[in-house]
This record gives sequence, C-alpha cells and structure tokens, in this order.
Amino acid sequence: MTFYKSLLASACAFVAGTFISGSVMAADVYPNKPVTLVVPFAAGGPTDAVARLIAVPMGKELGQSVIVENTVGAGGTIAATRVARSAPDGYMIFIHHMGMATAPALYKKLPFDPMKDFEYIGQVVDVPMVLLGRKNFPPNNFKELETYIKANKEKVTLANAGPGAVSQLCGLLFMSREGVELTTVPYKGTGPALTDLLGGQVDLLCDQTTQTIPYIKDGLVKTYGVTTPKRLPALPNVPTLDEQGLKGFDVKVWHGMYVSKGTPQAVINKINKALNVALNDPEVKTRLAESNIEIVPPAKRTPNGLKDHLDAEINKWGPVIRKAGAYAD
Repeated sequence: MTFYKSLLASACAFVAGTFISGSVMAADVYPNKPVTLVVPFAAGGPTDAVARLIAVPMGKELGQSVIVENTVGAGGTIAATRVARSAPDGYMIFIHHMGMATAPALYKKLPFDPMKDFEYIGQVVDVPMVLLGRKNFPPNNFKELETYIKANKEKVTLANAGPGAVSQLCGLLFMSREGVELTTVPYKGTGPALTDLLGGQVDLLCDQTTQTIPYIKDGLVKTYGVTTPKRLPALPNVPTLDEQGLKGFDVKVWHGMYVSKGTPQAVINKINKALNVALNDPEVKTRLAESNIEIVPPAKRTPNGLKDHLDAEINKWGPVIRKAGAYAD
C-alpha cells in the first residue's frame, strides 16, 4: 500500500510539474500567433476608434498582429461573456468602457462577474463628457438651468443613447444630484440623440466631447458644464459641474483592458507592456489629443490600477442605478 501511495504521489507531482512547466513555456513563447482585441461596440464608435489606434503599436511590441474584432449587443455583455469564457492564454484581449462597472446593477441576470472572471491589464483612456442643451433652450447657464428644471421638471426632456449607455448614466446621476425626475428619451445611440438635440426636439443631453466640441464651438448648442473634476483644455471657458455646485460630480467614459481569468502573469505583463508602449507612441498621443481623449497616468495603466478603479466604480454606480430602477433586462 505504501508503494502505491508513493507511486500516486510521484505521478501527481509529475502531472503538476508538467502543467506548471507547460504554462511557463506557453507564457514564454507568447504570442506565437495573431491576437484578437475584442470591442463590444460597432465599428466607428469611440471605443472602436481607440482600439484600432492602439492595436498597431501593440502588435509591433508583441511581434504579432493585433486584430480588432467587434462583438456587439446587450450593452457589451455579449462580448464580455465571450472573453470571460475564452481560453486563459492571452490571445483574446478585451477593451471596454465603464459599462464593466455598471453592468452588475443594470442587469439582473449577468452571465459574468467583472471582479471574478477576468484578469486586469490596465486602464487606457478617459473621454470627458459635457451637459448640453438645445440652442433655444431658455436657461443660459447652469444656475438658470437648475432653477428652470425644478420649476418645469414635467416638461423638460433629457435624451440618452439607450439603456446602459454612459449618456443615460450621466443623466441619472445628474437627476439624482438635483433631486428631480425629468422625462428621459432613449435613442439607439448618441448620434440620433445629438441630431434631435441640434434640431430642438429634446432639451438636454449628456454626451462625449469626441463628437460634441465642434457643435459647442459653433454655438449650435448651449453648454452647461463639463462632467470631469477639472476644466478641459479644449473648452477652457466651460466650467465643471463640480465647481458650479455639484461637488464630486465626475463622469467620464473610462476604458480598461482585460483578459480571461487564469491567464499567466507573464502573459499579462507582456500585454501590459505593449499597452503602455502604444500609449506612449507619439502618433497615438497626437491623434488622441486631437479627439479630446485623455490618456490616463502611468499609475492607472496597471493591473491593480484598473482593478481598484473598477471596484470603486461598481460601488459608485450601483446605488444610483438601483435607486432609479433603470434595469436593462
């Protein structure tokens, strides 16, 4: 019996050693084939644009092509589920915005856990937002807006890009902080929502700077404040909502990069290095700045930087979404 126990122990040790050795070898040669970068939204959107911009320099650093693949649907949950269930080998990378933090509250039946089913590569970029009004909307500044919506809350319309969109979340937080419930008008994307704001069909919209700054500078919309803690270089004369009384109001479309749980640390390190090389590329910096997209500081471009931020954002948005009853399923 002792002999068989000894033989079994030796066999288990051999298998474990082989598995560990295989994992190390796999990480050591990674990547030896093209890598897929999954985007949970349609081609042409802000997240897709960021992904395609950094994919080329990341691929150069990794020594393999990084192929952007769009897997759309259900506010990004289809793509997130796909990546969470993929092989933990680093060949399927996921880039997603703050929807990773809001999904646990937005969806009653979520097929993945953002805090348990992924390994973290790092934060990538932030896209600021602006609270806008139609050109002929009566309030001319934020103080006038506060007075107006409290007196006319039944008539004021607040557009958004649909359930789970950042524009909806920004609107929910704004209404929560102001203590009012406005009539929300969901659209299938910020494009049609912005079109109707420009046409005067809706009153308010919270939208990203990537597509709104030209209209702001041309005076085609009214601007009530930026949603980030600091003023934007592209809009130096537009106050923040924070400085106008909504203390701590901070909504930006932050992006993070993930791989499936169990991916070897050595592989994570290689992907993280490639991400940082891409974000330090002069052409990438220039093109992102032209689109008013902010590269996050180096301390945030780390696995722990992303994990801590994701955890904080889940705790921030959960109560807001549940209080509003704004479920997506």
